[in-house]
Amino acid sequence: MFGEMDVNYLLHRQQVALIRAQMSHSAKGRAAYEDLARGYTSRIDAYRRENERLVDLAH
Repeated sequence: MFGEMDVNYLLHRQQVALIRAQMSHSAKGRAAYEDLARGYTSRIDAYRRENERLVDLAH
């Protein structure tokens, strides 16, 4: 779906975006970092769904 994806990288980027959103001094900046975090969350969820599907197929 997304090619080779390092889920640890995605988790790290998600956490950094959430921290930056929390530390942001402007509503616009906070919203931008929250959007980034949501995007990473979507990619993490897709990765997990794909891995669950592959594990189910293997059993």
